[in-house]
Amino acid sequence: MQTNTSEILKVALLQSSLEWEAIDLNLAHFQRLFSGLDPTTRLVVLPEMFATGFTMNPSKFTDHQLNRVFSWMQQESKKHQIILAGSSIAPTRGGYHNRFMVVWPDGATACYNKRHLFRMGEEQMHYLPGSERVIVDLDGWRACLMVCYDLRFPVWSRNRNDFDLLIYVANWPSARQEVWVTLLKARAIENQCYVIGVNRIGEDPHTSYTGGSIVFSPKGETLCGLSGNLPGIVSTSLNLGQLVYFRERFPVWKDADKFDFVD
Repeated sequence: MQTNTSEILKVALLQSSLEWEAIDLNLAHFQRLFSGLDPTTRLVVLPEMFATGFTMNPSKFTDHQLNRVFSWMQQESKKHQIILAGSSIAPTRGGYHNRFMVVWPDGATACYNKRHLFRMGEEQMHYLPGSERVIVDLDGWRACLMVCYDLRFPVWSRNRNDFDLLIYVANWPSARQEVWVTLLKARAIENQCYVIGVNRIGEDPHTSYTGGSIVFSPKGETLCGLSGNLPGIVSTSLNLGQLVYFRERFPVWKDADKFDFVD
């Protein structure tokens, strides 16, 4: 894992439809998209469950099939010299996690298991919840990893002066599209951090998706985004120096309420 600090972090968001429970087709599709990346891109973010769609049938896949998604991420990260991030089904003792995985070109890895499982879709019946918040180092940027429904729980993502960037990957339905954008913006403002939200488009057997992948500044300004049901790659550069300057000039964090997480 490379930990040299980079003041500028070039990020790319890949918004796409997903083939239902078709790992090979989805991996091949994203592999083709990588060829269109700006060569200066450092961080590439894929949607939630990018290899299968938001399926409640994790046992349909063998451990070998699911682990191959992780191996594929390592392969593509090294090939394109990018930090690659996205969530997939991960087999574990006693069941499965909806796991947000991050891989580096040198083979280093990190992961976060989704804590808040989407009850209305019975996710809690098929997956195990995570128990730990995870913050990773992205070239000196402290990034907090979150998955979809986590977005509705601001205490879990509260900045305790321990991260600079929140990343949400999602399969967020069209029916609640305005909620998606509103909450992402709120998380950026209340935490004085950059926020990346990557959503899918298209349909699965249960619902439809309208994308809305977006990046917000710590002031809640839109830095880039894809509106409507459009596939594509959108990118922007995040500036750590500007973030530090803003926090110093407007130190809201110094007056934040202190609290502890209690399960």
